[in-house]
Amino acid sequence: MGLQHSHTSVPFSNRQFPITILCDSLESPANIGSLFRICDSFGVEKILFYKGSIDLTSSRFKRTARDTYKYVDYAICTNIKSTIGEYIKKKYEIVSLEVSNVSIPSENICLNKKAVVLIIGNEKFGISEEVLALTSKHVHIEMYGKNSSMNVVQATGIALYVLVNKLK
Repeated sequence: MGLQHSHTSVPFSNRQFPITILCDSLESPANIGSLFRICDSFGVEKILFYKGSIDLTSSRFKRTARDTYKYVDYAICTNIKSTIGEYIKKKYEIVSLEVSNVSIPSENICLNKKAVVLIIGNEKFGISEEVLALTSKHVHIEMYGKNSSMNVVQATGIALYVLVNKLK
């Protein structure tokens, strides 16, 4: 008998957190599939896609998502300003995951509300200036190598770990 759990025997309980991911121009089917998978893992309530293209028929998307798109709620957002305004009215804290001149390390964030919209950006360009201007809280992942960025979904996974632990 092996020590590793199977998919049906993992000791984790299902739980959902009041976190919505808002994607600004995310494009890669592999990243979108990975995003669904990481959002399922962290109990994210919803993914919103703004100015990106999602193709749920893409074989690359399906391979990476591993059916999690069937469990994680998602929608297309056509008006970013209105969408963010709706979440602010619902008492969500709006946080951009982006290295900016005002960003702080993700682990230092103080959440003033009990629900979060985490905005993530395009694979090459990050979060657009248009969207960054709509948010006052910017967080980044502390990095110690020579590279100044990491894959958007890897960074999202790290940020979700921090946020979930602050919301628990």
